[in-house]
Amino acid sequence: MLKIARPADRRTALTLAEEFQPKMGKRYASGRNYDKGPGKHSAVSNLSPYLRRRIITEKEIVKLALDGHGLDGAEKFIQEVFWRSYFKGWLERRPTIWGEYLTALETQRFALDTNRRLRKDYDAAIQGRTGIKCFDAWAEELAETGYLHNHARMWFASIWIFTLRLPWELGADFFLTNLLDGDPASNTCSWRWVGGLHTLGKSYGASAWNIEKFTNGRFAPDDKNFAKVDGSIDPDAVLPDVTPVRTVMAPKMRGNSVLLVTEDDCSADLSFFPEVNITKVIALKASHLRGTDTNWMIPEFETAALEDATKRLEDQGLPKAEILPADDPAPLRHALAEADQIVTPFIPVGPLRDWITLHGLPITEVMRPWDAEIWPKATAGFFKVKKAIPQVLSKFDME
Repeated sequence: MLKIARPADRRTALTLAEEFQPKMGKRYASGRNYDKGPGKHSAVSNLSPYLRRRIITEKEIVKLALDGHGLDGAEKFIQEVFWRSYFKGWLERRPTIWGEYLTALETQRFALDTNRRLRKDYDAAIQGRTGIKCFDAWAEELAETGYLHNHARMWFASIWIFTLRLPWELGADFFLTNLLDGDPASNTCSWRWVGGLHTLGKSYGASAWNIEKFTNGRFAPDDKNFAKVDGSIDPDAVLPDVTPVRTVMAPKMRGNSVLLVTEDDCSADLSFFPEVNITKVIALKASHLRGTDTNWMIPEFETAALEDATKRLEDQGLPKAEILPADDPAPLRHALAEADQIVTPFIPVGPLRDWITLHGLPITEVMRPWDAEIWPKATAGFFKVKKAIPQVLSKFDME
């Protein structure tokens, strides 16, 4: 087994961040594209599972980078952190993209049960039996460690879409149900970007020379393994109109409140609710909502992250939390019947948001200032957000 696990707690996240700080500058810029293989991803921070759950936040990571290297020195690292926020904002501004993906995914899942050729090719891909050595190694690494280097994710998606001719939705689902850092926005948008659906007509093609160079020769594939990539997988694709970020109501300051903790925000940051009287805490396990084949490592990591977050809340004087699965909404309804509101940090587009909407749960959300500053700028490509980075940092006194 290749499993490489780390504890899902804030102490570990802070230690990883502090240890990587010296590398957030020129060393990151020069080494970030190299995939050295399982257990050897030393040129990147390995913080993504923690950032995805905000066990450590984007603001904290960016501040570390700035303190160690300044904006110019840590430019590439900081941009990568902003990419995560950009993708979240982009999908929040176009939530119908998520719905369209889910609908297409259901269609493709049905096709797996009716199309023998598709089933055979799909099974070979996810089990690492395609005969394309690098692709098969990445499939194994993903399933066994819950992680892939970002460059490998791009190569993998390109081979999946353009060489194996498999539906991108099935590939995105394979990632979301296996990646410890699986994020609905980053995952969906990244797969669409590779297929030429995010920046319309501009797709990403894997190439033998690029893989050989950036794996330090671990793989030396033949160009015959890779189909020619030219434009979007759907030349008729159009993007939906940009919509405003979903509005949230300010929490009530009087009465009793239930605090809902989810893996979308394990920060245990009570500054969101400075005058809210929190009398009960519920943590909701929801990673199983990603899909029926969710890798066992994901709910294990999520549960540990929720336990750590609720323990830190308890240390701040809040009641001991109930940790429940997002299955039956009855406990949340019961909690609401005994309190005046349920409050939680903003729950973005994704499976948990769908579950809450499906059951009509009246939850009061509070948006993190970081998101409120960046998401309105995610109207087109990344350039607009990239250009605004100095302005955003100035807003948070991190120039």
